[in-house]
Amino acid sequence: MAKKEQRITLYKRIWCKVRYWQSLRDVSDAELASYLQVGERTLHEYDKSAENITLGRVDNLLYITGMDFNELMAL
Repeated sequence: MAKKEQRITLYKRIWCKVRYWQSLRDVSDAELASYLQVGERTLHEYDKSAENITLGRVDNLLYITGMDFNELMAL
């Protein structure tokens, strides 16, 4: 039997794109937290397990920055 392949969840993929966008734009953790309307500590929790990030939080980021979801995922 072949070894099971580890898949990357949609939550993790979105969170990696958000962190990548943050590094490209040189946005601080405090500023990103305000865009997502969460605390800085929550950002570090998302780094460990992104499954608690909601689409509402991502939508806040997209609205404030003027991006759309396709732009974020294309990074």
